[in-house]
Amino acid sequence: MLASLKPKVTTILSNNAESVENRLAALCNLLRDTIDYYDWVGFYFKNGDKKELKLGPYAGEPTDHTIIPFGKGICGQVAVSNENFVVPDVAAQDNYIACSITVKAEIVVPLFKNGENIGQIDIDSNTPDPFTEEDERFLEFVNQEVSQIL
Repeated sequence: MLASLKPKVTTILSNNAESVENRLAALCNLLRDTIDYYDWVGFYFKNGDKKELKLGPYAGEPTDHTIIPFGKGICGQVAVSNENFVVPDVAAQDNYIACSITVKAEIVVPLFKNGENIGQIDIDSNTPDPFTEEDERFLEFVNQEVSQIL
């Protein structure tokens, strides 16, 4: 199912008539609208030289978490570790920043440009433990494609 979305991802991101921001927003909407357990999809990017992440384009409920310090929450931990972080049950995580009481699971995959971690894709799910290795590989593909337009 996820592999079948790859051509759509590529098509959206290669549309040079749209701004990068609009392409990323369209990508977030595609993922949220197509994958039933992706309830919130967004990008966080390193905020200049600061040790923090800044919210970029997203699809889903608005969030108060527009700035996340490195090390704080799942996103902040990925900014430091440079590794995927799959959380099957957010209630079991000590260092979790709740965006919504309906969120049950989260996956965060770092986005690299020229070997540097410049951001990440963050997905919240209202379904307990929905993410598989297939999600990780698919989101790594998404981020590789995104890095080419940044």
